[in-house]
Amino acid sequence: MEKNFFVKSHGLGNEYIILDSKNIDFKLSKDAIKTICNTHYGIGSDGILLKTPSQKADFGVKIFNPDGSEAEKSGNGIRIFSKFLYDYKYTHKKEFTIETKGGIVKAKIEKEHHKKAKIITVEMGKAEFSSRKIPVSIEKEECIGEKIKINDKEFEINCVSIGNPHCVIIVDKIDETEVKKYGRLIENHPIFPNKTNVQFVKPLNKNKAEIRIWERGAGYTLASGSSSCAVASILAKKGLTERKIKIIMPGGELKIQIDKNWNIKMTGEVQEICKGTLSEELTQRFK
Repeated sequence: MEKNFFVKSHGLGNEYIILDSKNIDFKLSKDAIKTICNTHYGIGSDGILLKTPSQKADFGVKIFNPDGSEAEKSGNGIRIFSKFLYDYKYTHKKEFTIETKGGIVKAKIEKEHHKKAKIITVEMGKAEFSSRKIPVSIEKEECIGEKIKINDKEFEINCVSIGNPHCVIIVDKIDETEVKKYGRLIENHPIFPNKTNVQFVKPLNKNKAEIRIWERGAGYTLASGSSSCAVASILAKKGLTERKIKIIMPGGELKIQIDKNWNIKMTGEVQEICKGTLSEELTQRFK
């Protein structure tokens, strides 16, 4: 494998670049991340997955947003990373563990689909509704059905952590203009000390819901695994859907299962887009 080798893959249109920390000869600084993720000056991506050593799991990964910040967890990112590990012979096992900043997750390569695209299941951990642990700055133990005002509009918010913070807003009609207008404002609202991911959701029936996503540090995205898990958890907690649900996004669909203890499994497809090496002309400024 050449120095600065990369793979770019997507999970339902949510794309990541994968690098191995032992195989790069430059510092993956905030500036480097922002440049590499830029569509004009780099490859273009919704983030970077950096393979790292782990003392607690089979593999470790650091997940970076295109603004250079580090994310605790990403459902699509973990599925993409799992496919990379299996395809590039880091493991021959179809089940393994991955350490993220938001905790250890289990991944399983279910099957190949559409030639080498893969269906992958990830055990995403436990939904956490404690306001203190999400975190969200309110006095109540849980932030379910609370109201916040953004400029001229009031929103009813429902908050949960899937290893990273989420704010779920249930609506009668999906309005992408509204998501893009208010997403960043909600993400950066002072009630969220660590900022938050934002989802607007329309339940369709007891086993299906449609969502739009504003991702913390990335903006409007076509799909998100952790966002899908967050939405499924909130809908189940409010009794609006069953605990086995299909989440529909512009990029595609994910299947979510939640057990009685709020442990979450997520299943969906991953496809590789391209692979290659980062040019010396690109990386030399970061050495």
